[in-house]
Amino acid sequence: MQSLPQLRPTPGSLDSRRLEERPGQMPNSLYLAGGRAACSLSAVILWPRGPERRLLRNLGELQELKEQNVPFWLRITGMGQPHLIRDALERCHIPMVFAPLVLDTPQSTRVDSIGDVIAVVLHRLRFSRDPLNLVSDQVSMLLTHNCLISIEEAPSGEPFASLTDWLLHKTPIAGADDLDDLLHYMVDNILDGIFPMLEQMANRLDDLEEAALRDPRPRVLTRAYQLRANLRRIRQQLWPLRHQILLFLRQNQPVMGPDGLLGFQEMAQNVDQIFDSCEILRHQCDAVTEAHMASTGNRMNQIMKTLTIVSTIFAPLTFIAGIYGMNFDNMPELHWRYGYIASLVLMGAIATTQAIYLWRRGWFEDWTAPRR
Repeated sequence: MQSLPQLRPTPGSLDSRRLEERPGQMPNSLYLAGGRAACSLSAVILWPRGPERRLLRNLGELQELKEQNVPFWLRITGMGQPHLIRDALERCHIPMVFAPLVLDTPQSTRVDSIGDVIAVVLHRLRFSRDPLNLVSDQVSMLLTHNCLISIEEAPSGEPFASLTDWLLHKTPIAGADDLDDLLHYMVDNILDGIFPMLEQMANRLDDLEEAALRDPRPRVLTRAYQLRANLRRIRQQLWPLRHQILLFLRQNQPVMGPDGLLGFQEMAQNVDQIFDSCEILRHQCDAVTEAHMASTGNRMNQIMKTLTIVSTIFAPLTFIAGIYGMNFDNMPELHWRYGYIASLVLMGAIATTQAIYLWRRGWFEDWTAPRR
């Protein structure tokens, strides 16, 4: 706890900023377990002879590892025992002012650095079985001298499996200087997972736009609104990163090397790309809505045109029927032997003439029919 006097945080900068609602639904494993998963501790130790992956059965092994003054990556999955996580942070000499940032869920996305500690809080987003529904779990990362800590809310087998494999097989052998690179690799790993989601949403919007033109049903608008809501959640999660990363790059961080700072600059570019993609997809959601409204308007016009055709054809027939339906004695056609047949022939001729005239004018063409 020697680093506590060095902390000069801005008032309120490290306050816990919990979200009113989760960015997406809870993972199935957390939902079935009541909202919390049991804590599991493991470490990737960067020995001079080579990295070693080790499962930590208790905090005593973590204390021994810290006393050996060897760089390591502490991986915590599950947040069912917050007191255990607090003890682990204390043994790693992390000031307790950072504890609410990583223990309160769901926490707002943020990048903070006070003293010799860098804290990053993100949400790993993915789709559930229904690609219209988002699922999120919080991932927190703390970097200090010779120690990197990752805390995952939901267990996912091997934590950051690809990064763990890269670290174990890295040539030359990974050392303490690689921990800051590993930090921005972890953030990139979470952000890169959003791009396939955006691509899947773009494909879904293409299908919805075609469906809006072919068969404009209410469920098309419902799905477009759900995708729009998902885009809004993604934007809300990444919005704080846009300015926080810029502020972070302006600070002189003793634990962050030049390669790590370069990685955070690339991270800022990834955030901008995600924002641009979300903006494009948002306009595509508007295009689906406009296509649905236009197609619905065309169908309504087609219905009104059909009713107009029927009214136009039957108006003179109704007029003739009304004339001969009057009860006057001096109507010569009423006593004519062929008057009934003649009136039917006359009405048929008028209806046929009007139908041919309207057909030649293009009134019978259906502009709402599906086209290949």
